[in-house]
Amino acid sequence: MALKIQEIKQQGFEKVLSAEDLESGLSAIIAIHNTNLGRACGGIRMLPYGSHSEALNDVLRLAKGMSYKSALAGINFGGGKSVIIGDPSKKSPALFHAFGDFVETFKGKYIAAKDMNIGSSDLALVKQKCRHVLGVEGEPGTSGDPSPVTAYGVFRALEATIEFLTGSKKMNGLKVAIQGIGHVGYSFAEYIKKVGGEIWVTDTNMETVEKAQKELGAKFVALEEIYDLNCDVFAPCARGAVLNSETIPKLKYKAIVGAANNQLATPKDGIRLHERKILYAPDYAVNSGGIINIFIESQGYDRNQALNKTEEIYRTIKEVFERSQKTGKPTFEVADQLAEERLYGKK
Repeated sequence: MALKIQEIKQQGFEKVLSAEDLESGLSAIIAIHNTNLGRACGGIRMLPYGSHSEALNDVLRLAKGMSYKSALAGINFGGGKSVIIGDPSKKSPALFHAFGDFVETFKGKYIAAKDMNIGSSDLALVKQKCRHVLGVEGEPGTSGDPSPVTAYGVFRALEATIEFLTGSKKMNGLKVAIQGIGHVGYSFAEYIKKVGGEIWVTDTNMETVEKAQKELGAKFVALEEIYDLNCDVFAPCARGAVLNSETIPKLKYKAIVGAANNQLATPKDGIRLHERKILYAPDYAVNSGGIINIFIESQGYDRNQALNKTEEIYRTIKEVFERSQKTGKPTFEVADQLAEERLYGKK
């Protein structure tokens, strides 16, 4: 196996490398954005990108996002990410072994974990060739499925949001619309049900929708109808860029609290929400339970410790809202500022 590795110079990034391996068909990029706080950690994403430049843009955006997410979560991880360019239906052990060799060239400065289209069995194959892997389920001392911890963090963010809006954490009768009822979305819905909230859901997976209807009393709405509901809170828990120039004018919600990454299509959309006085809980603060879970695994995993650290999302969200109220700045700008204070010592 002969990996062909090339460095890609990118301003503001510590190291970006691309790798090709003809034998296995591997084409991948790993980006390290910042390691001021610790070794870079971020998941592996596998997608059939239209071009190498599209993959590069994605990995750079994601790596920087991980720096900010870990900084705001108060954990000592830096920001990194990796992408494999390819069809997820055409995986092979050789592909992931080659990728493991690629990760190993970073000598521990980058730690790989799961992201889109990467399962625990894929990660286990990477780990056969590389020591710097976290989140393989089923192995002793590993953290397992991070979804319950992530969902708990989203719920704590919701509590902070409701308390900021009403002066109370009580959610009895709170109307929450959840876009995407996968592992995290479903666990989040269970929390809302327990505290007396009402749930609306939309998803392409009707089997999960029917389960939510039966077990949680959820009401189903069509995919595009989710933006027009008269509910209190919108919870994007599926794809990104759903808050944009087309959807924001439709929204009647008081607040947005969800687990999806990159919910704002552009920074301008964060300003639009601010101008409409829709309280936006920044996504990378809300959904940081997953990276917190992985960080605790790197220290020697303890689920209670992971949940206790995830509790801090509540205080972080409150601080973001309070600073936004005091300064008049949109919440997404305040979150970035808080992350940069820890990342770079900026004030």
